Amino acid sequence: MSARSTTTPWPLVALFTAGYLAPYLLPTTVGRLNAGLPLSATQAGAVGSALLLSSATAGFLLASRVDRVGPRTLARIGLALAVLGYGSAALTHAVPAVVAGALVGGFGSGTATTVAASGIAAEQDPHRASTLGLLCVSALAGAVYLTVPHLGAGHGQPLAAIALTALAVWPLTGRLPVRTTATEHARVETAGLPHRRAGLVLAVTLLCWSLAQNSLWGVSGRIGITQAHLSEATVGAVFAIALGTGLVGVIGAGALGSRLGRAVPIGAGTALIAGCIVLSASAHDLRTFATGEIAWNTLYPIVLSYVLGLAASLDPRGRWAVLVGSASSLGTAAGPLVGSVLSAGAGFPAMGAILAAGLIVVAVPMTAVAVRSGRRHLPQSIVEISVEAPLLRGAGNRATSPHRPAATTPPAYENSYASTSAR
Repeated sequence: MSARSTTTPWPLVALFTAGYLAPYLLPTTVGRLNAGLPLSATQAGAVGSALLLSSATAGFLLASRVDRVGPRTLARIGLALAVLGYGSAALTHAVPAVVAGALVGGFGSGTATTVAASGIAAEQDPHRASTLGLLCVSALAGAVYLTVPHLGAGHGQPLAAIALTALAVWPLTGRLPVRTTATEHARVETAGLPHRRAGLVLAVTLLCWSLAQNSLWGVSGRIGITQAHLSEATVGAVFAIALGTGLVGVIGAGALGSRLGRAVPIGAGTALIAGCIVLSASAHDLRTFATGEIAWNTLYPIVLSYVLGLAASLDPRGRWAVLVGSASSLGTAAGPLVGSVLSAGAGFPAMGAILAAGLIVVAVPMTAVAVRSGRRHLPQSIVEISVEAPLLRGAGNRATSPHRPAATTPPAYENSYASTSAR
């Protein structure tokens, strides 16, 4: 999708929304799998991790093939898989069929986000297009969190919401190009990777960083319901507000820019996030739970934007940005299972303490890399670098939340970086 457009790419924004919705809804999806099916909390978390891993796998496999297959064809394949997978999982109570549906649907979500990210990266103003997508998916996820508790019990409602969103987006794919030329995206740099040690350290630490974030996000719904004794509707409202504050975080990162360099936002920001995780995981009432979740979702995209900017600065061709984003995707996918295992074995407060300690540990090498790279200029816009920050938890890249979701990374292009990450 090399032709740069000055108009709003609504088909890409819609595709972005359909692909990112699954990571955004991860807490309610995992919670309802646990409550509505004969699955333990750990098993439900494993299903959530498998869904995100399937989505990330689609990104790894297809990021370089969008132009070859064609955006329209690939987008329709992804949406069809999402409708089929999530729809079948929502309609059955057979655990193997639910798992299979989640895997198929996850691959469809990853395919959709790959096409959306590749197209948005080719836009004249990728920041604007990505921000619109972020606004749409946050608003839609917030509406689902507020609505689902009133639709009765069962595991199918959030899965059905994702399937219906994919179905609704399908007609807009007719406005996507059948084929594109890859002159701006497909160029492969043959020279060796610069700053190998710094890049490798950043990739490994961001994998752990994303793992900690999504470990909490994957069990946040259960913390609110079982430990803080809140209703599902109240927890959903907290998540909806938290997703909104994630957008404030994205805007805040853009306003702050390079004033503080990279080391301070990464190091101090990660320490503050660790405190938010401890607070949220130890919550026994609404005030504590809401404070931890909302503060966490505000800080997460700010820190992530600087980390991704740092990765982009290590190689003008963006190869380290791609590799670091991919490593983050793996951490995001493993998060729900790790969070379920830790909480089941040690309890939520101890889980929060373990995750916070891990974040403090990985903050040290991340900050060291930032200090040593301090003389490099930030990419043209810190906001352009992290327009999809919230979904790393996925998600997510949970996404615009510190939770968003499974990430897929389109081909890098000079002095800029676009990635999809699920919380």
